[in-house]
Amino acid sequence: MVFASEYQNQPILVAGDDEGIPTVEEISQKFNGLPRRRVPIDCSRVTCFIDVQKKLLPWVVVAWADGFTGYVIDYGTWPDQKRARWTLSDARITLAHKFPKAGLEGAIYAALEAATEELLGGVYQRDDGAEVKIDRCLIDANWGQSTDVVYQFCRSSRHAAILLPSHGKGITASNVPMVEYKRKKGERLGHNWRIPAVTGKRQVRHVLYDTNYWKSFIFARLAVALGDAGCLSLFGRSPHRLFAEQLHAEYPVKTEGRGRTVHEWKQKPNHPDNHWLDGVVGCAVAASMCGVALMGNTAKAAPPAEKKKPARNRVSYL
Repeated sequence: MVFASEYQNQPILVAGDDEGIPTVEEISQKFNGLPRRRVPIDCSRVTCFIDVQKKLLPWVVVAWADGFTGYVIDYGTWPDQKRARWTLSDARITLAHKFPKAGLEGAIYAALEAATEELLGGVYQRDDGAEVKIDRCLIDANWGQSTDVVYQFCRSSRHAAILLPSHGKGITASNVPMVEYKRKKGERLGHNWRIPAVTGKRQVRHVLYDTNYWKSFIFARLAVALGDAGCLSLFGRSPHRLFAEQLHAEYPVKTEGRGRTVHEWKQKPNHPDNHWLDGVVGCAVAASMCGVALMGNTAKAAPPAEKKKPARNRVSYL
């Protein structure tokens, strides 16, 4: 097994940079036999991530049990491409086709509205028959042309309570890791993610997270055998070839700096579509925000820093 998980720090590679990483075929066939959209009874959280592209919105939904055992229960695109294989470049049913009278921002806003109604407005069935909903949904806000409209949508949506714009950033070996950040007033610090205090024109909270850490974390979960705690598996009994190819669209490069080793994830040549990889990563970050943690790692998200109370009748004993 290539990946080992340090409960209090980063998942690390124990062999070559990519030696032993689960192959496309292994990921494609790591299915658990559960029906699509079925939530296992041991899962306490369900999270979603929506990627924002000019032509469509790829999305992923994952159910999580304690110890970060994950079940990909659904994935797709809005609008649905209605075919087994597609790429962003050859997408036939696009936002422009769905909303021909809208500009780019208007089409993205309308698509987000439609996608969240389908994903967040519906319910998922648990094994015991109970109906559960998505606990947290992150929406990609990294693309500059869509950032403002994503913030606007998250602020005004009827699902605003569970929506959050998100920004992934690859923290390199030369950077200070997020786990060493000092909490500032009004912000939340979690496990390699943070929610800064709201400032400026975008009066909506958002989450920043370390993509290098969380991509390594996801592949650590994919390397865990079915049935073991911390395993990430896929629904159904049929291969998920395209999904696996998108998860395999990047590779890790080992770098060193500041006395630590980091695996930086790079895009593979001729593999432009990594949207569902971003989706699974975002779902894991959202799960961490909801309190899901690896076994042995009891660290929870730090609460916002409290405002200092003004001193009253301070007495000096010097």
